[in-house]
Amino acid sequence: MAEDEKASPRAPRKVGVREFRGNFAGFMRQVRHGASFAVTARNEVIAIVLPPQPSPRRRPGTLRGQIEMAPDFDVLPSELLAAMEGRDMEGRDMGGEEE
Repeated sequence: MAEDEKASPRAPRKVGVREFRGNFAGFMRQVRHGASFAVTARNEVIAIVLPPQPSPRRRPGTLRGQIEMAPDFDVLPSELLAAMEGRDMEGRDMGGEEE
C-alpha cells in the first residue's frame, strides 16, 4: 500500500485479481471517475483498466482538396453493364427463354 501512495496520481493502482473480481462493480465505478488499475496475479500485471479516452471531434472538410477521384469512377465496363442488363457483349438478350 505504501508503494501506491508514493505513485503519481495517474499511475494505475495495483490490485490483485481476486480483489478486483470480488469488487468488480466498485472498481468500475472508480474507473468511471478517472481511476486506473493494474490487475495482478502472482505479482505479475495481467491487465490494466483505464477510463475511456475522449474521442477526437470530427472536423468535416479536413481532407478537402486532398482526395481525388478517377475520371472514370462512375463508368461501368461495357461487359458488366451488358451482364446487368441481361445482354451478351453483342447486345443479344440472354434471358434464356425461347419464343
